[in-house]
Amino acid sequence: MFKPALRAASLSGALIAGAAGARAADAPKIDAADTGFMIVATALVLMMTLPGLALFYAGMVRKKNVLATMAQSAAALALVSLLWFAAGYSLAFSGDGAWLGDGARLFLRGVGVETISPLAKTIPELLFMAYQMTFAVITCALVGGAVADRMKFSAFLAFCVLWLFVVYVPSAHWVWGGGFLGSMGVLDFAGGTVVHINAGVAGLVAALVLGRRQGYGRENLAPFDVSLAVVGTGLLWVGWFGFNGGSALGAGSRAVFAIVATHLAACAGAVVWSALEWAQRGKPSVLGLISGAIAGLGTITPASGYVLPWHGVVIGALAGGVCYWCCITLKHRLRYDDSLDVFGVHGVGGLIGTMMAGVFATAAVSATPEAPGLAGLLDGNAAQLGVQAVGVVVVTVWCAVATWAALKLIDVTIGLRVSNEDERQGLDLALHGEALHQ
Repeated sequence: MFKPALRAASLSGALIAGAAGARAADAPKIDAADTGFMIVATALVLMMTLPGLALFYAGMVRKKNVLATMAQSAAALALVSLLWFAAGYSLAFSGDGAWLGDGARLFLRGVGVETISPLAKTIPELLFMAYQMTFAVITCALVGGAVADRMKFSAFLAFCVLWLFVVYVPSAHWVWGGGFLGSMGVLDFAGGTVVHINAGVAGLVAALVLGRRQGYGRENLAPFDVSLAVVGTGLLWVGWFGFNGGSALGAGSRAVFAIVATHLAACAGAVVWSALEWAQRGKPSVLGLISGAIAGLGTITPASGYVLPWHGVVIGALAGGVCYWCCITLKHRLRYDDSLDVFGVHGVGGLIGTMMAGVFATAAVSATPEAPGLAGLLDGNAAQLGVQAVGVVVVTVWCAVATWAALKLIDVTIGLRVSNEDERQGLDLALHGEALHQ
């Protein structure tokens, strides 16, 4: 007469064991494949700043400013990395406040060998920190392109410190770190708002605050060596596979979809920009070809992990056309001197891409075992466009206001712009005491 009770007890024990096993399977656990993939992705994104962005920017300025332009990228890498380790990571990705993180991870306190972030459940938290650090680095470095040829090196360093904490860190938390924009459903897979809109808007504000370069619109400000910019583009292009593919935070199909969409968008952007330039000017320039590729890469970024490959082609083509018009026509009509078209390529591209994520996001691509996929307009969720617009407006307005305030503070303390004499001489000699060989 005890057998039914024993069977019931055994069944109950099995159910409890099964539930415990399921919980264990769902528990965060470091995965070797994901960790290896993310180590490579982190290295690729770091390469995007130095040497990628450094060469890309250096090839497009005049010879007398090549080293000074490269120095901005190198300095941003070093300085921002240290600031991210000390406080940036904690304020962006620790805690669940709507507006800002907390101090639990200051100086990486509490990050051990087996520690895992709830935001990246299959890799060590230290690796997640390092990966996000490379994003902060390149975003600060991108802004320097808008003020190339005329900003003090000391002012650029001060700007990196202030801007990182008043613009980049809050927006990274809002969108990716558990803040209010992510909670309301804003889609930004790899940085349309956090990286590209922020860098582009900050670049435009900085260009307006500093004013135009001497001789702008009157003298020949032609690039020193476009071949350097081509090499830089190649490094950026490959690095973007880590930038967008790595934002899947693991080695899987979603990373592959992001990489393929990224590559196709770059190709479409390059073709469309070159075709427009060829039709308008009679010749397709090398600078136009690589500019179109960068426009496609930046524009696909926020949508890359949500879309199908053919969506990448459409988004890249749109980037090539709209960014071309902004850099060639709008810039000259409004006569603002964004030296290396940070706003026209990254700001405009980030805006387009963020909105296109709301159009093309496909649930089948972004679905996970834990959550259903994220859908956009073409997948039956028209409301997503409104959510995307809110994200764009909030980030744009905050970035513009905070950047202007940071620049004004620097200007009244140490000054923003080099003297007219230093600008004529060239920043390589004036600021660094070095020059390229004749």
